[in-house]
Amino acid sequence: MFTSKIAALALLVPSILVSATPVFKNHGTVAEWDGTNHEHKGTVNQVDNVSYESDTSIKVIQVYDPSYTGRYHSEVFKRDIYRVGDEGFYGFAFRLHSEWDTSGSQSYNIAQFISNLKDNPDNTCGDDFIPSMMMWVEGNQLMIRSKGGNMCKSTLKKFTVGTVKPGNWHRVVLQAKWRSDSTGYYKVWFDGQEALEQSNIITTYRDSQKKYGFQFSAGLYANSWHDDKHMEGTQGTRQLWIDEVGFGNTYEEADPGAK
Repeated sequence: MFTSKIAALALLVPSILVSATPVFKNHGTVAEWDGTNHEHKGTVNQVDNVSYESDTSIKVIQVYDPSYTGRYHSEVFKRDIYRVGDEGFYGFAFRLHSEWDTSGSQSYNIAQFISNLKDNPDNTCGDDFIPSMMMWVEGNQLMIRSKGGNMCKSTLKKFTVGTVKPGNWHRVVLQAKWRSDSTGYYKVWFDGQEALEQSNIITTYRDSQKKYGFQFSAGLYANSWHDDKHMEGTQGTRQLWIDEVGFGNTYEEADPGAK
């Protein structure tokens, strides 16, 4: 009887873990990530002169070049953080440079979930790396999107989270249910206060095999410079800091302000 119960538990445990988010905590260091991505003149560095809680943070910079036609990523990333059907909490602290120009309408992405879906049977449009959630600064507003379903005819929704003040540290925690139908869910806390709650939304792409893991990237992706094929304004160098990144199954595990 005891042996049979052990066997039954062994069968149950994998199914319990399928929807669990891995616990990860980073105190502003580069070494614990799976890698960095800095394109063209962009940089990603660990620094000790600016931080939120710990003694270090990750400083990212991107520089506009009118002769360059590629993308502008300067990010750290952690692979396989969620798959369709998962649920979890994801948090980090960020600080824009004190002289960050908030005029204009171009967007600067600071966090995203993305996966290579090129060989997904539903992918008839031939794209490879496709992001689901993206979080960005637009003017002085922090924005977030949900996107998913059919990756070639996806459902996209955008939401405003709150006002960003250059030079100040801000804390963000996202609670998400990753669903490719309209049973998904977002809840966002901004600087410790509930800022957004959305139910019955599509938050990721179809994947019946649960084969495709989404990586989390944080830093600076000046996507408008690439997508718009020009830069608004005169601030051709953008820089920000990332600190206290956490993923887990509770708010406390993801909260950048948790001790």
